[in-house]
Amino acid sequence: MSVAVNITQSSLKHEVTDFKRRRIREEASHLFFELGYEGTTLDAIAQRLEVTKPFIYTHYANKAELLYDICQTGILQSLAAIEQVQVGNDDCATDRLSRLVESVLDIIFEFQNFIVVYEREEKNLDSAQAREIREYRSLFDHKLAAILDQGQSAGEFKIVDALLTANTIGGIMTWVALWYRPEGKRTRHQIIAHTLRMVMSVVGVSVPWPSDSIEAARQ
Repeated sequence: MSVAVNITQSSLKHEVTDFKRRRIREEASHLFFELGYEGTTLDAIAQRLEVTKPFIYTHYANKAELLYDICQTGILQSLAAIEQVQVGNDDCATDRLSRLVESVLDIIFEFQNFIVVYEREEKNLDSAQAREIREYRSLFDHKLAAILDQGQSAGEFKIVDALLTANTIGGIMTWVALWYRPEGKRTRHQIIAHTLRMVMSVVGVSVPWPSDSIEAARQ
């Protein structure tokens, strides 16, 4: 009974810590996005959260550690998504690629500020941290290339260089983070559908354009 209580308390404490770190990350990402990394102070982050600066130091040693945590979020989420897509051997490569594009774009919509901050502020990362994130990105590309190779072998895709094609697809998806606006005239559904068609065209798969997308393109 005592062991169970201790485990529950430990789990709850961990959840609370994760929540606090997540809130700090979120507000910092907004400020880094708005003001830039160098233009944002820990005092400003604390003020936005309505906490004291020592509260932030409880969870992050310094601003650089906070930047690193923000910058790695998008790629770690994307790696988790591709690992989920790779589960099970019954799906064809086309279905896997389609599910991956949808999952990654959902991540981009949710963590847009994080991804843009990484693209802008990578130069401010410690060299070892920057290299680690690049290795994560390379791992994602290689996992995606494995799906493309599967599709090529099955006759679903028409590609020449799987890894280079994976780099291209990654670029198409990441670019969305740089121009998407929640208040824009394109809905998330339209953006996902459009991006999916672009990605499928890269691998030689034709996807029909529904009437709502054609109408939206004319506006």
